Amino acid sequence: MALNRLQNKVAIITGAGSGIGRETAIVFSKHGAKVVVTDINEDNLHQTAELIKENGGQVIAIKHDVSQEVDWQKVISITEKELGRLDILMNNAGIGIRMGLAETSLEQFREVQSINTDGVFLGTKHGSNVMKKKGGGSIINISSMYGIVGSSGNTAYHASKGAVRLITKSAALELSKDLIRVNSIHPGVIETPMSGAKNGEHPLKDKIPWPEYGEPIDIAYGALYLASDESRYVTGTELVIDGGYIAQ
Repeated sequence: MALNRLQNKVAIITGAGSGIGRETAIVFSKHGAKVVVTDINEDNLHQTAELIKENGGQVIAIKHDVSQEVDWQKVISITEKELGRLDILMNNAGIGIRMGLAETSLEQFREVQSINTDGVFLGTKHGSNVMKKKGGGSIINISSMYGIVGSSGNTAYHASKGAVRLITKSAALELSKDLIRVNSIHPGVIETPMSGAKNGEHPLKDKIPWPEYGEPIDIAYGALYLASDESRYVTGTELVIDGGYIAQ
C-alpha cells in the first residue's frame, strides 16, 4: 500500500490509548500525518505515543476528558500552537455498558451520553472552527453498527451511537460550504478491550456472516480513506465495517 496518503496533515485522534484509536494513530503517522493523541488513561496514552515515536512519527500526547469543553479547548489550543493547523479529527473515544432499559439508571444513561455524544458534539464544534481557518478538513466520528440497527439490552449505548450518526449528517450539511467533510464509521464486533471479543467469545459470535471478528486495523484503514484526499467528495455518509452483520 502506498504510504504518505496524509503527508503534511495534522490529525487529532481521541481515545487513542488503546484499540481502534491507537491503531488509527499509528496508521495515520505511518502515512505522514503529525498526530495529536488524547485519552483519559495517561499510561495507555503514553504507550501509544512511544509506539509512534519508535516508527519515526511526530506525536503530541494530551490527557483528555472528551465530555469536558475546557479539555477540548486545551487540546485545540495546543494543537494550533505546536502544529499550526488541524486537518483531521477522529472522534473515537467512547464507552459502552451492556444493560437494558429496566436496569439502566438515569445517571448511567447520562454518563454514556456525556462521553459518546457530548464528546463528538464538542469535538466537531471546536475542531471545525480550526479547520475553517485553513480552508477545510475531515472529521470522522466513530459510531457503531448499533447506531443503525437495534439490539436488546444496550439502551444507553444505542442512544449515543444513533446520536453520533445524525450529528454527523447534520454537521456535514452545515460544514460543506467550508469544505469540511464529516463522516461516520460504524464498526461491528472488533477485537478490542471494550468489545469483550478479545478471548474469542462474544454474544454475536454465531450471528456474524464473516467467519472472523474484525480487528482495529480494519477500522484504521477505513479512517485512513476518509481522512485522505481520496475521499474528497464523500461527506455525510456511513462507512459500515461489520463483517456483514447488518446486511442480514
